[in-house]
Amino acid sequence: MELVCLPKVCVLELTYRCNHQCKFCSCPWEDADGSFVRGDELTTDEWFAAIDRLYDLGIESFSLSGGEAILRHDIVGIIEHIRHEGIRRRIDQPMVLISNGRNMTDNLLDVFAKNRVHLSMSLPGYHTFAWHTGMENADGVLGWFRKAKAKGLHTTAGVTVTKQNYSELYETIALALINGAEQILLNRFLVGGRGKVNREDLELNADQIGGMFDIAEDVLKKAKRYGSIGTECPLCLIPHHNQFEHLTVGSKCAAAAEFFVVGPAGEIRVCNHSPHVIGNIRNDRMIEDVSYWKMFANKEYIPKECKSCKLVKNCVGGCREVAHITQGSPYALEPCVALVAPRYLK
Repeated sequence: MELVCLPKVCVLELTYRCNHQCKFCSCPWEDADGSFVRGDELTTDEWFAAIDRLYDLGIESFSLSGGEAILRHDIVGIIEHIRHEGIRRRIDQPMVLISNGRNMTDNLLDVFAKNRVHLSMSLPGYHTFAWHTGMENADGVLGWFRKAKAKGLHTTAGVTVTKQNYSELYETIALALINGAEQILLNRFLVGGRGKVNREDLELNADQIGGMFDIAEDVLKKAKRYGSIGTECPLCLIPHHNQFEHLTVGSKCAAAAEFFVVGPAGEIRVCNHSPHVIGNIRNDRMIEDVSYWKMFANKEYIPKECKSCKLVKNCVGGCREVAHITQGSPYALEPCVALVAPRYLK
């Protein structure tokens, strides 16, 4: 019926709503050009039906996000439905919930602990937190990391690295770990959503992209902790990419191959960064734009400039959706790659 092979992981973007105004937000519905049309958010029963359908199609693990997922009045019910339905089907995988932590409560932490929810909270800098998010400061989210640790939750600090917080990246990672974050998920700023209009203030140059890996490895090594990269990065921008001991480097796009996204109104996209809707969970034929799906699932989008690169077997030339958004095609080079890629050509 679906004509595609689905990966085992699905991200559920439960709501468009958010109580932060992050300048780097890549949610496509926050794009100022209004090209992404918001639909009617799925009701509780519709989310339950969607989760059941996804389980039927072979999905084994869910991540919950938004917007801000915990603004849903039914967030506890959705978490419990995922857990109970998974256990009934003998699929008892932990789930991930991504939050900014602003509306966190002790009761929610108890629910997360009971239902094996891995909590990921955003920390886009400490001194620059207010500038990035529009909120007061980072002390609140650091406090929730401490409380989550006390309750035995597994936690991740998500750090979106921008031009503005690059200089305090070491301190930001260190503060997250000191306050109880178990691990670090590092994301370079990617152009998209609200971030399109703030691109000049946020986008890293090639040296900063490479440097953020060394900074993260340094602090993680000193703390004897581990972290990973959440957004694929071209290997030509990463110095010593084979030598990191505490940082897992991702250079291959996982969209449609290892996960996909169901949006607030049921919109299906290859990844959370993509503005391109390829179907809807409400429809009988869930995925309509099969060719776009397969382009990502089969990695048929390698830029022609990268095909002769020495590193191409382990790299896709960066984020294909950033290339699509900024250059008009998923087959194009990311702007940051164009300056350095030639040195790796055979």
